Amino acid sequence: MRRRSYDIDYLLVFLVGILLIFGLVILCSASFAGVSAAQSDPYYYVKKQLVWVVVGIAVMIGMCSFDYNVLGRYHKAVYWATVVSLAVVLVVGKSISGGQRWVMLGPASLQPAELGKIGIVISLAKHLEQKEALTEPRDLISVFLHVGIPMLLILRQPDFGTAMVFVGVLMGMLFMAGAVRKHLVWISISGVAVFSLVAWLSVLGLVPILAPHQINRILVFLDPYADRTGAGWNVIQSMIAIGSGGFFGKGLLKGTQAQLQFLPAHHTDFIFSVVGEELGFLGSFGLLAVYLTLLWRGLKIMVSAKDDFGANLAAGVVSMLLSHLVINVGMTLGMMPVTGIPLPFISYGGSSLLANMAGIGLLLNVYMRRRKIMFGKSTLGQ
Repeated sequence: MRRRSYDIDYLLVFLVGILLIFGLVILCSASFAGVSAAQSDPYYYVKKQLVWVVVGIAVMIGMCSFDYNVLGRYHKAVYWATVVSLAVVLVVGKSISGGQRWVMLGPASLQPAELGKIGIVISLAKHLEQKEALTEPRDLISVFLHVGIPMLLILRQPDFGTAMVFVGVLMGMLFMAGAVRKHLVWISISGVAVFSLVAWLSVLGLVPILAPHQINRILVFLDPYADRTGAGWNVIQSMIAIGSGGFFGKGLLKGTQAQLQFLPAHHTDFIFSVVGEELGFLGSFGLLAVYLTLLWRGLKIMVSAKDDFGANLAAGVVSMLLSHLVINVGMTLGMMPVTGIPLPFISYGGSSLLANMAGIGLLLNVYMRRRKIMFGKSTLGQ
């Protein structure tokens, strides 16, 4: 049946459009003074990101152009393709900044872990739909194994931040799928306790599980001023940038921390710091308001889905975007360890943008096919 115009969630499309345009504007300001002499063009990063935006829009349209249940029928292939791609990058991937996370495809580089988030959302959504119950702890074993295998491969890269996003997706989807809250709380507490123990043993040098740079990030999180010119530099400069922006900000291209190169990675991981410095509290609040509205819309789509698989897909996309938002903003404010997680739709980077746009495509897909067919009549599924 042909889709009608009112089957498109125009509010969701509008919100994503606002974020994409805002991202290009703030990226232009953040990167204008930071291009290398070899690149020479002050709009170098903006032009490259614009190409990814166009490709991302095509991916979004592609993801909502067919019935999402087709993905459910091939969920096993999607899952194992995700696992294989994460394994391959450990063998042939390109190492950048101590992490082997990228695969070169001609002039472009892709990060399989970013696209793997969508693969896990799709495959886990079907896995949860097929579960008869989630009332006992043993019902969760297969679910944790499902996510645990790709998570271990990501930790081997190492990419702790992306692994934490996987945890956020897992817990969010379990919560929305009806898992017992008490079980999720105890699992979360146990997970934090185990991680704290591993981190403590690694800091003491007794168990070499965490890499040296990961240990430094944990120590910096506890006290960034303990190494203010080394590992703590990023967080300190980020907090200075956000704090100096005041209520209205210093204005585009007028942020000293970014324009004078005091703030590292200001066009990628710490781009929210640029927003805080140049647009102030007002601009930061407005950006977060757009994000929260988008997440609210995602939850509305989840509730209106015609089946459990569609609801699980929407829950997975919302959990993925929320995890990114919390980790990135918390990192820039010094409330979470530095993990290198991009800000959705805003940070420079093709792989992250493609994954986010694919997620939006899934939300649109679920919304477009939310109507149930009952006795030959179309009714809105609640």
